[in-house]
Amino acid sequence: MTFRSRIIASFVIPAVFSIAADFYIARFVDRKESASLKNELVIRARILAAQAPVEQSSLEAWVKNAAERAEAGITVSDRAGKVLAECGPDAGASGEEYLYAAAPVNNSPVAEIRLAASLVPVHAYSTALFYRLLAISLIVCVLAAIFAYRFLKWLSGRTARLKDYAEHLLDPNVTAQVLTVGNDALGDLAQSLQRTAARFGKLVETLELEGARRETILASMLEGVLAVNKDLRVTFCNESFARAIGARIPVSPGISLLELVRDPALMDILTQALATGARVERRITLLSAADHSFEVLAGPLAGSPQPGALAILHDVTQLERLERVRKDFVANVSHELRTPLAAIRGYTETLLDGAIDDRENNRKFLEIIMRQATRLTNIAADLLTLSELESNKGAAQPRPISVSAALESASHTVEAAAEVRGIILKRGRVDDLYVNGWELRFEQVFVNLLDNAVKFSRLNGEVWIEVQSVDGKARITIADSGIGIPSEDLPRIFERFYRVDKARSRDVGGTGLGLSIVKHVIEQMGGTVTVSSRLGEGSRFTIVVPAVT
Repeated sequence: MTFRSRIIASFVIPAVFSIAADFYIARFVDRKESASLKNELVIRARILAAQAPVEQSSLEAWVKNAAERAEAGITVSDRAGKVLAECGPDAGASGEEYLYAAAPVNNSPVAEIRLAASLVPVHAYSTALFYRLLAISLIVCVLAAIFAYRFLKWLSGRTARLKDYAEHLLDPNVTAQVLTVGNDALGDLAQSLQRTAARFGKLVETLELEGARRETILASMLEGVLAVNKDLRVTFCNESFARAIGARIPVSPGISLLELVRDPALMDILTQALATGARVERRITLLSAADHSFEVLAGPLAGSPQPGALAILHDVTQLERLERVRKDFVANVSHELRTPLAAIRGYTETLLDGAIDDRENNRKFLEIIMRQATRLTNIAADLLTLSELESNKGAAQPRPISVSAALESASHTVEAAAEVRGIILKRGRVDDLYVNGWELRFEQVFVNLLDNAVKFSRLNGEVWIEVQSVDGKARITIADSGIGIPSEDLPRIFERFYRVDKARSRDVGGTGLGLSIVKHVIEQMGGTVTVSSRLGEGSRFTIVVPAVT
């Protein structure tokens, strides 16, 4: 019911009841007065009947006198009903309502005296009383309506404030207000609401803190986190998952999983988790995530009011690659060691079987054994160097070293091999630059690169060396005019034991670890090493290392 309806009801209902009561009282008074007048007429008629004259000649004068005294109309009649005399108005003639009372007369020619009194004064009195009562009732009703209006307005204001306060319990600006407290039921309700608001505010603050903490943890996780409802619509997706599948960040809640990532394996995992309510663990490859492999752990959302499932995706692409590298490394080490060991064993057995006395071949066999033993030593040395680089054991603090001095020392190391193959070491622009690092390791980088350039260059070819300062960094370039590297092999040439031409690499005495050592040393110095090559046109290795002043 609206406020206006309450005001109208507070006025109309009492008014209706008051008017009805006034009408009933007026009718009651009218009937009461009529009955009283009836009794008086009866008494007067009896008194006049006792005073009626015996002589008929004086009857007219007596009737007039009696009518004045009785203040009523009088009609006397004989026993035959004949009117002998009368005085006063006649109801039938005037059209007014009259009240009649009759009394018998004894010992007189008059048999009956009838008095007639008009009811107009009675009705006028009751009508006047009704209007007075009505006026009083209306005044009372108006006053009551005014009071009710003010009271209802006051009550509606308080209830509206309590309603607004209750509807905004989560708004600290509203709950910080002090409600008007009175010594009534609304005051008790206001106090209860304020106490509830304080407790509710603390609870909401705690829940918001916990929710924000969970959101922060999930959002900052390196693992991809995805939550869906029973209809496979996304309810939460952190940035790691969105970045993994290349989705636009942030992901809109409510989007269909099929729209976000079209992968039947992931949908099958989540569907199974929703259907069985059990944890599902599986390794999958997402095509939408650039063929990355993920270890997926999915399960139902516990404690959620709506059924759903949560999936955590751990990217194991790098782990799989490392596993492949480890397997390849073990296989390559076994292969690299088996060849020289087999040669050493074979020629040793040949010598022991009598070839040691063969003056023409025994020295040749011993030289082969020596060469294979040297190869084993070189492999062991390079493996030890890689191990030290990865563990960073035994390394002193880096210090400034001259790039040109390291190149000069490395060039002297490979000069003999270059002269044998007719290779010319050419120097272009060589800036006088210094970098932070370890001198022996840095020299080894250049020795490995220059040695490869000499080994894989054509006879009477050229090797170019250049050092330039670019944006505060030292850029060292070593290029050759050799056989080049196929494009499909370029991404893997820095892997251990990876060989482009395995037969030629072994013939020239390489261990297959030189470029791995180069990459590790340069990265420890905060630099990068890249390669560009074309078959038949040679290769170009570029090292970029921060320079120091």
